Amino acid sequence: MVNVLLITIPIVLTQGRSLAQSPTQAQTPAPSSIAAQNVLGDDPRTSVPRGSLSREPTSPCSLRVPDAVPQTAMEGKEATPTTESVAYTPLSARCKFTVFLKSTYSPYTFVAAGFQATEAQATGQWPHYGGGVQGWGKRLGATLANTESRRLIQGFALSTILRQDPRYFPSRKRRLISRIWYSATRVVVTKNENGRSTFNTSEFLGALFASSLENAYYPRHDRNFGDTMNRFGGALSSDAIGDLILEFTPDMKRFFRKHAPKEIQRIEEKLPIPPEDK
Repeated sequence: MVNVLLITIPIVLTQGRSLAQSPTQAQTPAPSSIAAQNVLGDDPRTSVPRGSLSREPTSPCSLRVPDAVPQTAMEGKEATPTTESVAYTPLSARCKFTVFLKSTYSPYTFVAAGFQATEAQATGQWPHYGGGVQGWGKRLGATLANTESRRLIQGFALSTILRQDPRYFPSRKRRLISRIWYSATRVVVTKNENGRSTFNTSEFLGALFASSLENAYYPRHDRNFGDTMNRFGGALSSDAIGDLILEFTPDMKRFFRKHAPKEIQRIEEKLPIPPEDK
């Protein structure tokens, strides 16, 4: 499996460079196409990469996009949808690989892996790894391997080969239930490189391949077919929860910042927080 990935990466990078040079790569959908996609609950004019909570104006390889839902939506007021027409620009293979590298070295990746390893040890998951620092280290390594292999296979290799977009596209809907339903179903629906909604093949195949690859380093007791399918289902559930977080985190940030005491707001402004990468 590792040898296949090592052969696949140069191929998809070469393919992505040729796609990036194509003059038809970025196309502006017609108004009727935009309206039809809004009925499905997605909008080709905005996009958020899976795993990123930041939403600001983007460049071709950027992780940031504008908010999909105006602030008035959280306050119960009527919001007027924007009519600004913005061309959908897909990610090239080079940009997809850049997104993968940024997530690999992100401190959030290691913090999340440490939390999951601690939880796994506390609940007795993978008992054959043992206890103590050594057992925790094995669980940490397995968790990091799970995360990075899925990102490489699903978010880069398969999305490039299948010409699908690995990013999360926020909802333009206003009702809470509609937004929850939309975000939870993005593991099933994604966009292709023409900006059209399609079945999320890279999500399902990536979760399945990564769950099978985990049998190479999991304890022998956890390598049967049932455990592999449980990990496959858990991967899909994890991505669905992640999409829910991506959808509502900006709203929660605005809510808490608006109602936070002024002293806390002043302290936050003085904190030496570096700007996020564009």
